[in-house]
Amino acid sequence: MGSYTANRLAGQGLHVCVIEKNARAGQKSSCTGIVSRDCFKLLSVDTGVVQWQARSAKIFSPSGKYIRVERETTQAYVLDRPALDRHIAKQAQESGAEFHFSTFVSGIRKDAKSVRVQAAAQSGPVSFESRLVVIASGFGTSFTKSLGLGQINDYAQGAQVEVAGNGIEEVEVYSGTDIAPGFFAWLAPAGTSYAKAGLLCRSNPGSYITALLERLKQQGKIEAVSGDISYGAVPLKPLARTYADRMIVVGDAAGQVKPTTGGGIYFGLLCAGLAAETICDALKNGNFSARELSVYQKKWHNVLKHELAIDYWAHRFYRKLNNRQIEQIFDIIESHGIHESLLASPDVTFDWHSNVILDAIKHHSLQKSLAKLNSRLAGRSGNVRHR
Repeated sequence: MGSYTANRLAGQGLHVCVIEKNARAGQKSSCTGIVSRDCFKLLSVDTGVVQWQARSAKIFSPSGKYIRVERETTQAYVLDRPALDRHIAKQAQESGAEFHFSTFVSGIRKDAKSVRVQAAAQSGPVSFESRLVVIASGFGTSFTKSLGLGQINDYAQGAQVEVAGNGIEEVEVYSGTDIAPGFFAWLAPAGTSYAKAGLLCRSNPGSYITALLERLKQQGKIEAVSGDISYGAVPLKPLARTYADRMIVVGDAAGQVKPTTGGGIYFGLLCAGLAAETICDALKNGNFSARELSVYQKKWHNVLKHELAIDYWAHRFYRKLNNRQIEQIFDIIESHGIHESLLASPDVTFDWHSNVILDAIKHHSLQKSLAKLNSRLAGRSGNVRHR
C-alpha cells in the first residue's frame, strides 16, 4: 500500500520518498491477487494485469462434495500481483514520488520537529528526514513494536505456487482440517493453461501445500508445478493503534485484512486513501501530533471496525470445527438452498462478508445447527450473536 499512498500524496504536489528494500517493485509476492470489481475500479489499472475474470466458483466440503455459486457478470478479477505492484509504483513515480530501491530501513527516530529514517543502500548508509512517515512495510514489521504501537500476534501462514492446469475455468475452494486446518485452500485460474494453487493455515504451510499439490495431481486438475512455492503471513486482527506523532500505519502492517479470506488489497486501498486525506489535512494545519493523526484511525474504524469484528468472530468459530461439523453445515446450506438465496441478495458482495455471515445465520435450519455447535464449543469460541 506504500506506492498507492505515495501516488495519492504526490498527486497533491507533496514531496514523497518511497524506501523499498527490493531492487524493484513487484519483485516478490505470495498474494493470489483476486479482487472485486469495486477494487479493480479503485486501482485504475489497465487490463494488462488481469489474468482471469471470474463469475463462478466451486466450494468443496471435506468429503469432496461441492456447491457451485455463479452470477451472470464478472464478480472478481485474478490479477498478476507483481505486475500490479509495478504498475502502481509507476503511477506514483509519474505523479512525482521519488523511489529508493535496494534500500533497507534500519531505524526510525522522531523528535519534535521531524522524523529521521536510517537506511542501508548499496552505496552505503543513508538518512532521510521528513515531517511524517507512513509505515506500509507489510505484516511482520518490527517498527510498530519498537515505536510503541504494539504488534499483531494472531495471524495465518500461507503458501502458493503457479501450476500448469488442465483447462481450469473457475475458482475452486477446498475445506477440511486435513487440507487447510482453520482456513481453506484454493485453485484459481490465471490463464488458459496455468493457475495458482495455495492455502492458508495456522502452521506448517509447506507440508500442507505439498499434500494439496499431490491431491490435485491425482485428481487430474493440474499437471505440474511451474514455479517456486512462495510463503507469507497475513494478520487476522488489526493493530490496536495505527497512528502516533508524525506517523501512520497502513495495509497489512496495520492489520487491515479480511480475517475470513486473508485478502488485504481492497481494505488496504481504502485505508491508504483515508491516510492520504489525513496527512494532507495535517500538512495544511501544520500539526503532526498523535491527536491530529488519530482522525485517520477514527475514519478507517468507521468503515471497517464492525466488518472486521464480525469476520473475525466467524473465522474463530470456523477454525474450531472438525470435518464432520464442517460437512454438517455444508449439507444444510446445500439442502436448503441457502447459498442461492444469499446470491440473490443485493447485500452480498465479494468484499463485504459481514452481511453474508449475518444473513446466513438468520436461516432457521442453519441457526439451529450453529446453536448446537456453539454450545459444544462454549468457552472456546464464544456465543453466536446475530442481528
